Amino acid sequence: MTKLPDSLAQARALLAEFPVVDGHNDLPWALREKAGYDIDLLDIAADQTGRLHTDIARLRAGGVGAQFWSVYVRADMAGDTAVSATLEQIDCVRQLLARYPGDLRPALTAADMEAARGEGRIASLMGAEGGHSINNSLATLRALYALGVRYMTLTHNDNIAWADSATDEPGVGGLSPFGREVVREMNRLGMLVDLSHVAATTMRAALDTSVAPVIFSHSSARAVCDHPRNIPDDVLERLPANGGVAMATFVPKFVLRAAVDWTLAADENMRAHGFHHLDTTPDAMKVHAAFEESRPRPVATVATVADHLDHMREVAGVDHIGIGGDYDGTAFTPDGLDDVAGYPNLIAELFDRGWSRTDLAKLTWQNAVRALGAAEDVARDLQSRRGPSIATLEQLDR
Repeated sequence: MTKLPDSLAQARALLAEFPVVDGHNDLPWALREKAGYDIDLLDIAADQTGRLHTDIARLRAGGVGAQFWSVYVRADMAGDTAVSATLEQIDCVRQLLARYPGDLRPALTAADMEAARGEGRIASLMGAEGGHSINNSLATLRALYALGVRYMTLTHNDNIAWADSATDEPGVGGLSPFGREVVREMNRLGMLVDLSHVAATTMRAALDTSVAPVIFSHSSARAVCDHPRNIPDDVLERLPANGGVAMATFVPKFVLRAAVDWTLAADENMRAHGFHHLDTTPDAMKVHAAFEESRPRPVATVATVADHLDHMREVAGVDHIGIGGDYDGTAFTPDGLDDVAGYPNLIAELFDRGWSRTDLAKLTWQNAVRALGAAEDVARDLQSRRGPSIATLEQLDR
């Protein structure tokens, strides 16, 4: 579609008022892998183009007003190792907030997000990626909440004892009884239940259990690209009743069908060279680059992502969609969405497709803020009626 001359200007004007709430950015893990958490080595106040997808200037250029920083740890970390690594990730985010207070504002609530917007700072929240981070302990879940974590993705790429992942073989058939108790305790705390990465059976079980809005922090539409990391239409159709938000991701292997098979081959090549397939360190990227030179990569574009958002709006409704780019958690990005400065290109594309300013304000800012605020309302009610759960995996999953 030919772009209107002023669509990019319209996009930037909209983002100045209703900036992007991005559901998922893996900068803390990138800082761990590339700099051992030494933020002097990778100072995001400086231009980090070519090293990171994220720095402050590009966040500003992209119109980002709130960021859920992922405090991710790999799924092959287990037990106390996973908990410790998650705490290190949280500490990294806290270091960033302390170092850049003029740009990044700590945020725990929807009101904090609005306050940051009023101050012209980027509201900074945290999301834990994978239930392995709590080591089957509801007390650990509460500790993460106390430290500022405001969503938890129930699984990452592998099953855990109480929940099935989208990219593993069926285990417990969605959520076990303890898994449902985790969801209930997250509701009581006011921690958003994130259903990215989980199996469709887990999505449905969580929606059956949760009395607060759920989110998908970085997932797109399965009907547009048939990948297990994406959301089936029957699940999208349930979001209006739940109040939840599906935040479209930009990862090419999840949004472009032609990229799926290429990625499987590229991942196998990484493993053959002794690297984890998600490794984005310089040596790993050299292996990626050599593979890509011999076998050109299918390239997603801004239009590819917009196709997902068009479909998600049609199925779930405009009040239940958002954006979760997964920057610094993916080796490749779409053309035009190369890094966090790219969001205006996506908004311009949607303007060109006839999306209204009202609809785009919901997509970028209002829906995500509303979902967190609604989760807080549910938590206040539940806390008035029951205390913390002390249930254990052993008690419930006999």
